[in-house]
Amino acid sequence: MRGGRAKLPVLAGISGPVPGEGRPWALRREDFEQLVVLGDRLVGHSAVLVTGWGGHGRDLAIAVAATACSAGRRTVLLECDLARPRLAADLGLPQSPGLHEYLRWEATPAEVLQPLSLAGSAASGASEPLVCITAGRQGADPVTLFGLGSFSHMTAKLRGAYELVVLSGPDLGTEPASLEAVAPHADCVLAAISSAQRGGSDGRAVRNALSALPMAALGTVVVGE
Repeated sequence: MRGGRAKLPVLAGISGPVPGEGRPWALRREDFEQLVVLGDRLVGHSAVLVTGWGGHGRDLAIAVAATACSAGRRTVLLECDLARPRLAADLGLPQSPGLHEYLRWEATPAEVLQPLSLAGSAASGASEPLVCITAGRQGADPVTLFGLGSFSHMTAKLRGAYELVVLSGPDLGTEPASLEAVAPHADCVLAAISSAQRGGSDGRAVRNALSALPMAALGTVVVGE
C-alpha cells in the first residue's frame, strides 16, 4: 500500500444488511446516496478489490457493485474468497459453476456468468443486470489457483468487457496470502471496517494488513452505522 501506515480516510458509512430485511443488495436510499459519491472516486479505475473483517468486506463489495450498476456503469462482481465462499448464499444464486470451476477448466466463461436483476427505486438507472461470478465450490489451496494463468486471463477479459470489476476478496487477517495473490489484479483496494476500527489498535491493525498489498488504498467504509 502506498503511504504505508498513514491514517486512512473514512469515505462513507452504510448500515449494511439487517437480518430479516431482505437480501444484501436491497440497499437503503441513504446508503445508496453515499455509495454513489464514493463511486466518483472509482472513476479511472477498472478493477477494485474490496475486503474487510467478519464478512463486512463481502457486504460492501455487493453494495459497491450494485450501486455502480444502478448508476448505469456496466459492472461485474467476482467472488475471490475460495476458502469461504458465501456470495451465492447471500444473493440466492447457484453455488457452481463459478470461479473455482473456471480456473480448473471445468466450466466455460459463459457458464460462470450469472445475471442478477436489481430491485427498488435506487436501481432505476440500471440499464442491464449486475453480472456475478460466484467462487464456486470451496478450494483447498486458493493461492495456487490464483497463481494460474487462467485467473490472469479471466481478470484481463473482465476488464475489457466491463466498465468496473469488483473483486470481493478474502477477509483481512484470515487469508492474507490469498488476498495478496488477488491484489495485483486490481487497481486499488477498499476496506470495510466497523466503528471500533476507525482508530486505536484496531485501526492500526487495518492499516498494517492493507500495507502488505501492492496498490494504493482508496480508504475505508464503515459498515453497520
